[in-house]
Amino acid sequence: MIKKNSMKLTFLSFSENESFARSTIACFSLQLNPSISEISDIKTAVSEAVTNSIVHAYPNSLGEISIEATIENNSIHINIEDNGVGIKDLSKALEPFYTTKAEDERSGMGFTIMKSFMDEVNVVSNEGEGTKIYMKKTIKTDA
Repeated sequence: MIKKNSMKLTFLSFSENESFARSTIACFSLQLNPSISEISDIKTAVSEAVTNSIVHAYPNSLGEISIEATIENNSIHINIEDNGVGIKDLSKALEPFYTTKAEDERSGMGFTIMKSFMDEVNVVSNEGEGTKIYMKKTIKTDA
């Protein structure tokens, strides 16, 4: 049986909204009956993606970040999008430890963390046009 359900959330790039986004996706994913470890993985990946948008997409202003999530079968599909400054060199940004904010003690591990906790991660970004991050996590079932 194919089960589809979706949600959409849009919020301003205030740092306080990172925990709101993380909690909202965690609650939405509960219908898949994830383990504590799986829900922690999802929350961590969403936290990293949203924090990237807050810190990098809108460096000197506020902007909108949107999250769309769909549940299909035993997987959650998450899209996080901003309309910020975009990523100048995406291949470089995807490398572990690469950061443009070393002075702010950023580790440059955001995308690496997302990839380690999710089954799929895809990033599309164009300078001046924003960034879209797609993530997928399949929840293990007892069947």
